[in-house]
Amino acid sequence: MLSKQVVLGDMPREQLDHALTYGSRYVEEPVPKYKMPETSMPPGVAYQIIHDELNLDGNPILNLASFVTTWMEPEAERLMMETLNKNYIDQDEYPQTTEIQNRCVNMLADLFHSPEHEIGVGTGTVGSSEAIHLAGLALKWNWRKRRAAQGKPTDRPNLVMGHNVQVCWEKFARYFEVEPRYVPLTHDRFVLGVEEAIERVDENTIAVVGILGSTYTGEFEPIEELNGALTTLGAKTGWDVPIHVDAASGGMVAPFTSPELAWDFRLPLVKSINVSGHKYGLVHPGVGWVIWRTEDELPEELIFHVNYLGGDQPTFNLNFSRGANQIIAQYYNFLRLGQEGYKRIMVSLQDIAGYLTDQLEATGRFRMLSRRGDLPVVAFSLVDTSRFTVFDLSDRLRERGWIVPAYTMAPNAQDIAVLRVVLREGFSRDMADMLLADLVRAVAHLEHAPSAPTQPSDTEVGPKAKKTHGVC
Repeated sequence: MLSKQVVLGDMPREQLDHALTYGSRYVEEPVPKYKMPETSMPPGVAYQIIHDELNLDGNPILNLASFVTTWMEPEAERLMMETLNKNYIDQDEYPQTTEIQNRCVNMLADLFHSPEHEIGVGTGTVGSSEAIHLAGLALKWNWRKRRAAQGKPTDRPNLVMGHNVQVCWEKFARYFEVEPRYVPLTHDRFVLGVEEAIERVDENTIAVVGILGSTYTGEFEPIEELNGALTTLGAKTGWDVPIHVDAASGGMVAPFTSPELAWDFRLPLVKSINVSGHKYGLVHPGVGWVIWRTEDELPEELIFHVNYLGGDQPTFNLNFSRGANQIIAQYYNFLRLGQEGYKRIMVSLQDIAGYLTDQLEATGRFRMLSRRGDLPVVAFSLVDTSRFTVFDLSDRLRERGWIVPAYTMAPNAQDIAVLRVVLREGFSRDMADMLLADLVRAVAHLEHAPSAPTQPSDTEVGPKAKKTHGVC
């Protein structure tokens, strides 16, 4: 996140530079905010200052905007604290941590139906964002090698994906100079259209992205249908266009709730998969994974070998140093829960999502945009927006502590504004009832509230209204 200093109108400089004094019990001098203090302070004072300020953050348990895990068992958190000081990349110094990472890779490869003769090929990453960049690089390198072997140009790679992709795909395309070819949404289709995707594929396409769980609505894209269409296209044209599955959210849901659904390495054209361990892998942020179908799909040119930490250490990551504790926490969950445990949690969350959907539909006020049986996500819009919008409703819910995001859909459905509720482990049927009750109260309040006044201009309210914010 890029940081910009907040400027609050004509506030005196000394107030901009310093926090309010905590009183003689803690400190006698003001504490600077934007430069390092000249003197030390007791640890308890530093803790209290930061602790008090963080009370202004939202409650993670009531944050229904995020897919990221907000609760883990005490035993898992104890393991995380015990391994907080281990650098994950130091394979020679921490060989058992490396072994545990490799076990996780193999467990995921097995879960995603990797060919039986293959050992797991993959690596832990900093969330799915890094995993996507690594998978994209492998796809670009493999495409370039195929083109060079045919004596054809290698300077115009493109990537086909729905307009509903997460922003990390846009970053990959821009950072690594790949033309993004987006499939727009429609008012009736909020995920990738297979026919529309095929129309954008050509000999320079490094891959088509299929999303197992759209961030907008939680829907699974038709990856099996996409595999069939690309197979037919390849037979006609000779183009070898693979699929990458962005299973950031759905990769730890579908295997347990829809085991018959073919979206993974059971489909021949699926060459790589990313999944976020810190989402429905149930680990605190931020751990991700990227798994390749076979060793051949990971170009040797992208693997670096270093020896200055002791021994030969092959590495394929954008990040080098990072804590080992999230890898350990992922392994804890795999052992602790097993497939039966994950299934129990995911089925329960889907059941509650279905209940929430039924209750919202029964009010007659909402149009449901999410699809039952995919992610445990409930996305909905207002039937009538003449009195208030989903943004008003989101603000009203925030007053009760609920963080329910309101946003517009991706092109070409950006005129549809929605609310989205992400159900994570710990969201109970009782919490669903409380959310529903607060939604009903919020709707009633907004229906009877006077119309909102026109937003005043800066000149009407003076310089104190002007703010600059941090840029993500």
